[in-house]
Amino acid sequence: MDWKVGSALNNLDIFNGVCVKKVQQETLMTTTRFAPSPTGHLHVGNLRTALFNYLIARRSGGKFILRIDDTDPVRSKPEYVDSIKRDMEWLGLQWDQVEHQSSRLERYAEIAKKLRELGRFYECFETSIELDLKRKKQLNMGKPPVYDRSALALSELDRDVLRAKVDGHWRFMLDKSRVEWTDQILGDLSIDAASVSDPVLIRGDGQVLYTLASICDDTDMGVTHVVRGSDHVTNTATQIQIISAIGGTIPQFAHHSLLIGAKGEGLSKRLGSLALRDMREAGVQPMALLSHLAKLGSSDPVELRASIDEIISEFDLERFGAAPTKFDEADLMPLTAKYLQGLSVSDVATDIANIGVPSEKAEGFWNVVRMNISSLNDLQMWWDLMEQGADPQIEEQDREFVLEAIAMLPLRPFSSDTWSIWTKLVQEQTGRKGKDLFMPLRRALTGMSYGPDMGALLPYLTTIKTKI
Repeated sequence: MDWKVGSALNNLDIFNGVCVKKVQQETLMTTTRFAPSPTGHLHVGNLRTALFNYLIARRSGGKFILRIDDTDPVRSKPEYVDSIKRDMEWLGLQWDQVEHQSSRLERYAEIAKKLRELGRFYECFETSIELDLKRKKQLNMGKPPVYDRSALALSELDRDVLRAKVDGHWRFMLDKSRVEWTDQILGDLSIDAASVSDPVLIRGDGQVLYTLASICDDTDMGVTHVVRGSDHVTNTATQIQIISAIGGTIPQFAHHSLLIGAKGEGLSKRLGSLALRDMREAGVQPMALLSHLAKLGSSDPVELRASIDEIISEFDLERFGAAPTKFDEADLMPLTAKYLQGLSVSDVATDIANIGVPSEKAEGFWNVVRMNISSLNDLQMWWDLMEQGADPQIEEQDREFVLEAIAMLPLRPFSSDTWSIWTKLVQEQTGRKGKDLFMPLRRALTGMSYGPDMGALLPYLTTIKTKI
């Protein structure tokens, strides 16, 4: 594929000698879109594209469109549409307008008709096997595997004969010239359209493919900025030519780096890689995820932000690079913990009530545990410990010491001073101090070697298992 950085024109693109004005960010309201296909659950890579488009629209006071790419009737499922909306709502990425491409098929047919009338749309009949053989032959001859346009040489009689055997698919005829544009992330780019096959826009079964539907929608809906993954760079030259052919306005393009998993693997909705619903169930907080993705792959450090408005005000596409960007889900939990630590009890009142904490204990409970949770899912564990007690964890060499100490534990009710009073007494009676004093007692009461300050926790331990 022949694409390279070049010296693109600042304000004009040229197609067949015709100058077409580019969208100017300063003069038009920014309109962006996120167009997922409902063929699986959203993963973090999809979210990155959605977030970038959302932030651009919101920063300019423009419009953000959620467009469901459901032209594939076999793979598109209503439950995935619901899942997409649920994920977006969970993250607070509210759309201004929702569209379904399946409801716009008549409009796509109109555009296809226009392209036929312009002589830019032609019917082809090769099977996938025949096309594969052609590509292999071209490669063996040292030629680029570009469609040879042999279908144009067919007579009308030839086409009638072939139509009786196989359903024809429709290709857009590219102008074999170099297309130049300025990408908002990658800079000045150019692609020689002669190195690209005429794209199939309608399959033999009549299904309208993404390129035609997307271009038609972007044009009709006034999309001014298209932000997407760098795997779409080579598609841009094709799409610019189609936009020009139907008389549309060319949007600003920006291609961000692709996210890869912690081990370098690609992300896929069908594989369920890093699915947003799984992150939600794991207790990841929306602001932790959004703060992370809004900076990951940029020249700025990843820092937690308290609100989406802060993220919007700081966002700048020009700070992002082109190299594949590694995403490690483990990085989200420290951000989630930090976010939770800054919340008040009113922010988590519902979550606390849902695990059975009485309202009169809610504030105290939250203040005790909030510095010791990585997600809200941990709340249940701490409440169970307080209500049901924990199995003591005692080293054999500490057994006699713990038995002696438990016998000195003050009577209830415990206060915030009980721990210090008790441990001081134990120290005086046993001679133990420091870690040798405190750690065996913590393990005996909580079954753990870590946790909240014992002075704060002890009053909430309704049950203490004293069987050592």
